[in-house]
Amino acid sequence: MSNFFNMDNKFFTALGRIADMIILNVIFVICCIPIVTIGAAWTAMYYVALKMVKNEESYIIRSFLKSFKENFKQATIIWVIFLIAGIILGVDFWVMTGVTASWGKIFLYALGVVALMYAFTLAYVFPVLSRFYNTTKNTVKNAFLMSLRHLPWTILLVLITYLPLIIFFFLTQIFFVILPFWIIAGFGVQAFVSSYIFVRVFKHYMPEETEVEETEFHVPSADEASEADSE
Repeated sequence: MSNFFNMDNKFFTALGRIADMIILNVIFVICCIPIVTIGAAWTAMYYVALKMVKNEESYIIRSFLKSFKENFKQATIIWVIFLIAGIILGVDFWVMTGVTASWGKIFLYALGVVALMYAFTLAYVFPVLSRFYNTTKNTVKNAFLMSLRHLPWTILLVLITYLPLIIFFFLTQIFFVILPFWIIAGFGVQAFVSSYIFVRVFKHYMPEETEVEETEFHVPSADEASEADSE
């Protein structure tokens, strides 16, 4: 019985982790309300979640606000770029679905490929920004290359990241049933689960035995990778 009331046992540890995810989710949702701040909030959420899965984080709000402030400018630029690109893709899809000519279908398939690459990169870009220091251009480039290089993990990450949208479009009635959960904890749970995958992916780009919180890196090209293997 004494073990049950031990704050270090699995029950209380799990309870504390759930509370952390709820806190992380609530502050993320609040910081997303202005819309333009979604990128910075997304980055900060993964900054905290990546530390949580490695048991390095104990101050959720403080760490979230730290990352939110430090990455605000770069994350906002990236978010606005992706938001505009997403709107353009959406309009193109809407226009092309009304085209019955054969070339219209070909163009629609091409748009589908572009949209897939867009989804891949968006799933990675803010977690990458939260963990690595780099220019905006290289952050987006590395996110794209990493998504292709780790494709099996990317497919799983895409399913997790866009789960609310998938449910909304294909299971609309269920979406409104689980919406309260998503507002309270859903995004925090998503980030926490996804971070286990990102830790596995990011370790390929981290210097060994480093204590630096953020590292500048680039994803090597195929030629560079071949040269490294031959060495």
